[in-house]
Amino acid sequence: MMLFTKRSTMLAMDDASVNRALPRANPQGSDALAPARRKRMAVQDRERQIVDGAIEFFARHGFDAQLRDLAKSMGVTHTLLYHYFPDKQALIDRVYLEVFEGCWKSEWEQWLDDPALGSEDKFTRFYVDYAATVLSRDFVRILIFSGLTDQTITNRFFELLRERLFPRLLRETRRFRQFKGRSQPSLAERELLMGLHGSIFYMGLRLWVYSQAVHSESSQRYDPEMIRNQVRGYLQASLSL
Repeated sequence: MMLFTKRSTMLAMDDASVNRALPRANPQGSDALAPARRKRMAVQDRERQIVDGAIEFFARHGFDAQLRDLAKSMGVTHTLLYHYFPDKQALIDRVYLEVFEGCWKSEWEQWLDDPALGSEDKFTRFYVDYAATVLSRDFVRILIFSGLTDQTITNRFFELLRERLFPRLLRETRRFRQFKGRSQPSLAERELLMGLHGSIFYMGLRLWVYSQAVHSESSQRYDPEMIRNQVRGYLQASLSL
C-alpha cells in the first residue's frame, strides 16, 4: 500500500511538472479573459493518453523510433513515460494487448463451431467480420512494422491464430471435403489456408501500407461478396487435396 501511495505521489509530481511547463494562454491578459487552466490528468487518464499515443506513434514510425520522440510527440517528459512503462518492451506489450488481443471476438470461434452453418457461410461470416474488425490502420501497420524488426508482436499474434483459429478453419475445410480422417493437417492443407488468410489480409495491406484503394460495391470497406468469392475459390481448391 505504501509503495502504491509513493508511486501515485511521484506520478502526480511528474504530471504537475508537465502542466507547469505548458505555455500559459494569454499570459499578459487579465485573469477574467484568460481561458480555464488545463486540468491535471489523473493517473489512469495519463496512462490512457500514453497508450493511445504509442499506438499512433508505432503505427506511423515503427519500432525503431525512440521513446524520447514518443514522449515529445505527446508533450510529456521522458521521465514521466518511464514511470508508467519501465522500458520500451513493456509499452510494446501493452500495445499488443490493446490492438491485437483487444480486438479478438469470442463469437468468431462460436460461429466456426456452429454445426448448423454450412462451410461457405461459416467462412464468409467469419472473414467478413474479421476484416471489418481487424484490418484497421493501426493493426495492419503495427503488424508489418513488427515483422520487419524483432517479430515480437507478429509471433504472439500468429500463435493466437494457430491456437484458436486455424484448427477450426482446417477442420471446417475437411468437413466441406467430407474428409473424416483425424490425421494432422498436411503441409498442402495448411498452405492453402494461409493463401486464403493472406488474401484477406492483403486488402488491408493495400489500403494502409500501399495507400491503394480497395474497391467495393457495398457500403462496407471490405466487400462481403468479394470475400465470399475468395472463400468459394478456396473451398473448391481444397477438393483437389
